[in-house]
Amino acid sequence: MRIGEVAAAAGLATQTIRFYERRGLLPEPCRGPNGYRHYDGSMLVRLRFIRTAQTAGLTLVEIASIIALRDDGATPCSHVQSLLLTKLCDVRSRQRELAAAEAELGSLIDRSHRLDPADCTNTQICHIISASS
Repeated sequence: MRIGEVAAAAGLATQTIRFYERRGLLPEPCRGPNGYRHYDGSMLVRLRFIRTAQTAGLTLVEIASIIALRDDGATPCSHVQSLLLTKLCDVRSRQRELAAAEAELGSLIDRSHRLDPADCTNTQICHIISASS
């Protein structure tokens, strides 16, 4: 397959495939006499893996580390599990931060309903957010 065919089958832009090649996520493809890249079906498997790993929140560096392990003949499952556990901890931490932000915003909105804009002074900038009120 040529790059356009692989891109269409994978639902990616050709530039994305070239980018993945430059980042070492994809092996250097064979080239025909005309210089066109030629790919086999295994490229689609690798591209789908990359997309699925990105959806799980893994970075391209993390994905490259997984691919490198596999390319070296190792089974990367324990490495992947470790990466995913770290991602899950990060997501849970961000959820706690977002819940705190949600509570603070709700409190400020409730406060805004109780305050009269006419009572806002120049020294407070906005008494909804002012710490002194």
